[in-house]
Amino acid sequence: MNDRASAEPPPGALPAPPGATQRAVTRADDGPTQHGAARRDADATAPHGHHGGKAALALAALGVVFGDIGTSPLYALKECVSGTHGVPPTPDNVLGLLSLLFWSLMMVVTVKYVTFITRADNDGEGGILALLALVPERLRASGTQGVGWLAGLVVLGAALLYGDGVITPAISVLSAMEGLEVATTALKPFVVPLTCAILVGLFSVQRWGTARVGKVFGPIMVLWFTALAALGLVFIARNPAVLAALSPVHAARFFAAHGLHGVAILGSVVLVITGGEALYADMGHFGRGPIRLAWYAIALPALVLNYFGQGALLLQTPEAAANPFFAMVPKGPLTYALVALAAMATVIASQALISGAYSLTHQAIQLGYLPRTQVRHTSSEAAGQIYIPLTNWALAAGCLALVLIFQQSSRLAAAYGIAVTGTMGITSIVFFIVMRHTWRAPLAKALPLLILFLSFDLPFFGANLIKFLDGGYVPAVIAAVLFIMMVIWKRGRAILAERFTRAAPSVSAFVRELDAKCRARVPGTAVFLSSRAGKTPYALTHHLRHNKVLHETVVILTVVTEHVPRVADRERLDVTSLDKGVHQVVVRSGFMQSTDVPALLRRAAATHGLPIDFADVAYYLGRETILATDRGRMGRITETIFAVMARNAGAVPDYFRLPPERVVEIGVQVDL
Repeated sequence: MNDRASAEPPPGALPAPPGATQRAVTRADDGPTQHGAARRDADATAPHGHHGGKAALALAALGVVFGDIGTSPLYALKECVSGTHGVPPTPDNVLGLLSLLFWSLMMVVTVKYVTFITRADNDGEGGILALLALVPERLRASGTQGVGWLAGLVVLGAALLYGDGVITPAISVLSAMEGLEVATTALKPFVVPLTCAILVGLFSVQRWGTARVGKVFGPIMVLWFTALAALGLVFIARNPAVLAALSPVHAARFFAAHGLHGVAILGSVVLVITGGEALYADMGHFGRGPIRLAWYAIALPALVLNYFGQGALLLQTPEAAANPFFAMVPKGPLTYALVALAAMATVIASQALISGAYSLTHQAIQLGYLPRTQVRHTSSEAAGQIYIPLTNWALAAGCLALVLIFQQSSRLAAAYGIAVTGTMGITSIVFFIVMRHTWRAPLAKALPLLILFLSFDLPFFGANLIKFLDGGYVPAVIAAVLFIMMVIWKRGRAILAERFTRAAPSVSAFVRELDAKCRARVPGTAVFLSSRAGKTPYALTHHLRHNKVLHETVVILTVVTEHVPRVADRERLDVTSLDKGVHQVVVRSGFMQSTDVPALLRRAAATHGLPIDFADVAYYLGRETILATDRGRMGRITETIFAVMARNAGAVPDYFRLPPERVVEIGVQVDL
């Protein structure tokens, strides 16, 4: 036993997994009155915790949410006509490609995500893990193994989104810097160093918070989308025949003419819709209403106009296929100005995936799929705006590595797509389950939507599999590593909690036997953290068995993470006073809330009469040393990985905001 807080996450110091108690603040299977259309129609503008005008939030959302999809004109059509699987820019091909680009934007981003998927918010929070939390408990249940098939599918989708988050900043900034080569080949050696410098700067400013970053980025993105629309209009006016591509007939003719090669080209077309999943993951930062306003009023019209403008340029000047976007302005000062604006826009493009990665990580931690790490809340008004240093710099390292390895955006484009299309397909499946089992939608309504969504998701995913050996393995490897880590962590925690729950006596039994086991009571308060409500933490039984003394006031505290983003203040505390100075406190937290244990105990003292002497209180935590032998249920290799993750988890006092000088650890060796 020592007085230093360890980084090891003991069961007694971890929040109980969702569903650990009988009472839940919000159940996913409560039906549409809880999470369904009735509530959405009543409040379709902003989620919990957002303040400010809708227009102001839409402007900030434009700078964070739509940066990724807003910079796709830099490389999407270029890859279709000059990439590895590109086709010559003949009139029929250009019209066919524009038709594919337009209908991909309309059906995947506008219909699927903006119209339908964003309705599946969990009290304002979006993203694939928030979507999982809407699934009824009976379908999420995984027994003692930690991860069921549906949860495993969602975890895979989350892992794929991380892979997308590593590639997006790299390809976006690199493609903008390559505009310098259009102006003059003499600047080619500076492209990669400038890209790396910009990426370092981008990740360095993340600590300022999403709101401050969005306020700076929003006006720049308005200028960017205005430039996109203006350039597009100029060339459409010169060749209005390009508007014929609005008809899906040209897309059908393109596939009829190119056969299997037409399927392969979808691997480049998908670059138009990357950012759709990030749009959903970022919903908690700004709200559904502002995001929809920014999309329909600014982002969508500007993107369509620019793509059609590039197409009109190619119809007029096919040799511009090497870089049609930068060919829209004459070489010289205008090129440099466009490169500068594109550089700023691509820095912003990265923000959507970076902010989404923060939300994803926080949700994964609270739901028990990742170890604790430091989470900083960067806004006192918007609860969803957070900054996670470890996630930030891990993404930064990955982006820099990709830029240095691939060197060119066209090579990185080959690595793009598998991750995002895989996540999109998984989102469609889980959304169908939410519609059927949470919102009670009839099969006749839910199934056509699933078929519609998958009719785009699966061809895009299949087309990107063709690029696997050309670089598509990069996000797949990243996702595989993260998926394995998340599953091992979840399963290890489940087995660990099961072992201690089985061995631990109930609190009522502990109180009955207390007088026989305790020789003396000393002044002060001892707070023991327990992973299961109603069970005595092993730190308490271990302490009493060896020391034979106990404080006059004993608080057994359990933190339960519910499957909702935030639990209302009035429902966060359950306090039960037992006999012999023992009290049970259950703290309920949403998966987007942090838990300040001392502050919550003070509230319990004020509102529930909990008799705590805060001048003389000690917090007792359990700590396990994982042995990792062949005798355990996990096996040596997986248990070793779990042990390494546990040792490197964030410190318990930091996670629960405990004063380190008042923390006492009690350790035990465990073989899982």
